[in-house]
Amino acid sequence: MKSQLEQLKEITTVVADTGDFEEISKFQPQDATTNPSLLLKAAKMPIYRHLVDETLAIVRRKNLSSNEQIMVSMDTLAVRFGQKILAIIPGRVSTEIDARLSFDIHGSVAKAHHLINQYEQVGIGADRVLIKMASTWEGIRAAEKLERDGINCNLTLLFNFSQAAAAANAGAFLISPFVGRILDWYKLHTGKNYDVPSEDPGVQSVTQIYNYFKQKKYRTIVMGASFRNTNQITELAGCDSLTISPALLNKLGNTFSQLEKKLDATNTGEVKHFKLGGEANFRYKLNEDAMATEKLAEGIRSFICDQIKLETWLRSL
Repeated sequence: MKSQLEQLKEITTVVADTGDFEEISKFQPQDATTNPSLLLKAAKMPIYRHLVDETLAIVRRKNLSSNEQIMVSMDTLAVRFGQKILAIIPGRVSTEIDARLSFDIHGSVAKAHHLINQYEQVGIGADRVLIKMASTWEGIRAAEKLERDGINCNLTLLFNFSQAAAAANAGAFLISPFVGRILDWYKLHTGKNYDVPSEDPGVQSVTQIYNYFKQKKYRTIVMGASFRNTNQITELAGCDSLTISPALLNKLGNTFSQLEKKLDATNTGEVKHFKLGGEANFRYKLNEDAMATEKLAEGIRSFICDQIKLETWLRSL
C-alpha cells in the first residue's frame, strides 16, 4: 500500500513548510513556503552559513549605511533561499515581506515589486514566486494591486471567514488559512481537547472556506497551514493545497493506512450566503471574532520578532 503522503499527493498539492533545502529534497513537494521564523532557523544552520556569508560579502561591497546594509541583506537572503528552493521544486516558493508592513499598503506593494525584481535579476520569473503577507485589510488591498500588476500573492495569518472572503474577492492567488493556531486558541479558552478531527475548530474553518470558495467559483487557491498533527491534515485531504512541516511530512510518509478524500469541490454541502461589505464591515467582523483578532495580532508580532532577531544576528557577523 502507498503511504498516506503518496496518497495525499494524488488529490492535494503538497507544499513543504520549511526553508531547509535538504528536507525539501527528501519529500519532493510541488511548492514550498517560508516565513521569517523559518528563514531565521534555516539561516542559522551551519550547512547554510555560506549563503549568509556570501550575501553579506556582496552587500558590504556596496556604499550603504549600516541600516541600509541590513535591509538589503534581509531581502537578498530571502531571495537567495528562494532561489535555492526553486532549484529543487517544480512549482512556486512563497517569500514573505517584512511583517512591519502589515498595515502599509504602499510599502507592501513597493517591497513586493523590489523582491520580484531581485528574483528576476537571478533569472527567476514572477510566475514562480508568491509574495506572502498578512491578511489584514491593508494586506488584502496590497494583494489586489499586486495581482493586477502580475504578481501573485499568498495571504497568510488567516483565521477568519471574512478574511478569506475578502481575499478571494480581491483576486488573491492563494490564501493560507491556519489550522493549528486556531486549535491552540480554542483549547486554551474552552479546556477541550478536540480529539475528533472533524470537530477540530481549525479543520472546520478551512472546510467552511473551501466549500464556500467552490460554491462561488472563486479561483483563489485554499492552502491549509499551521498543522499540529497528521489528523488535521488527513481530515482536509482533497483541499487545493496543504503546507506541511517536515516532521509531519515524515509521519505521513511512514503511515500506510488508507487515506480518505474529505474535501470535494463537487460535494460542498449546503450553499452558504455571505455579504462581504466594505472596510468597515471587514473590521467589525474581525473585531467580533476574538480568536481571529488575537491570533492575527500575535502572528504579526511573532514574525516581526523573528525578523528583528535575524537582523540582529546579521549585524553581529
